[in-house]
Amino acid sequence: MRPAQRIGWVQHVNGWTDFCGVHIEVDPGVFVPRRRTEFLVQQAAALVRDGGRPSAGAGGEADPEEGREAGSGAEAVVLDLCCGAGAVGAAVAAAGPVELHAADIDAAAVACARRNIAPLGGRAYTGDLFTPLPPALRGRVDLIVTNAPYVTSDESVRLPLDVRLYEPRAAFDGGADGLELHRRLIPEAAAWLAPGGSLLAELHPAQTSQAARLLSAAGLTPRVSTSPSLDATVIAGTKRSE
Repeated sequence: MRPAQRIGWVQHVNGWTDFCGVHIEVDPGVFVPRRRTEFLVQQAAALVRDGGRPSAGAGGEADPEEGREAGSGAEAVVLDLCCGAGAVGAAVAAAGPVELHAADIDAAAVACARRNIAPLGGRAYTGDLFTPLPPALRGRVDLIVTNAPYVTSDESVRLPLDVRLYEPRAAFDGGADGLELHRRLIPEAAAWLAPGGSLLAELHPAQTSQAARLLSAAGLTPRVSTSPSLDATVIAGTKRSE
């Protein structure tokens, strides 16, 4: 696996961190967003501008000059799943108006997320994956973004000491191959996506082939994007338009 991007305990002491230029409150024991994950935000923001659909030729870093035309329609519905402090959702919403929802199983993380996304009109829910979401969201989400844990259990025990001491293991330990949660998340995602909507997930490059098979089995068309500058990989799965 790639080297961990170390985050010291200073963010927990200060009570906040900067992520994509957005002030994110982070309480002790809550996962601190990494700079690598800014690529997930870039990819998500580009899809929001395109109505939740991948642009032709997409696959690398987002072009900030490309975007949805003004007045092109209603706000995109965005779900930040396994949201932690809500940093990804907040950064996507800060890039343009969206209807933002977020969910996480960790109540402490959701408390942070509520503070971070409420000023942007977002709502946060506590529960396992899609379980706590309002049923009315089913089939109308344009974009699901997730930084669900994807570090393997073997690698988790070898992460830097500050990570293991100050951040919850459940926020980064993804099981034997790092995809334990994705095996549950991906099959459920298609039912919540609107036609033409997409699921975006940050992964390690070695996991993309297996994740692509999971997406295809769920009826989602996979696409992998990378950012050498951020050492980041994002896989997208797009639902067929009706």
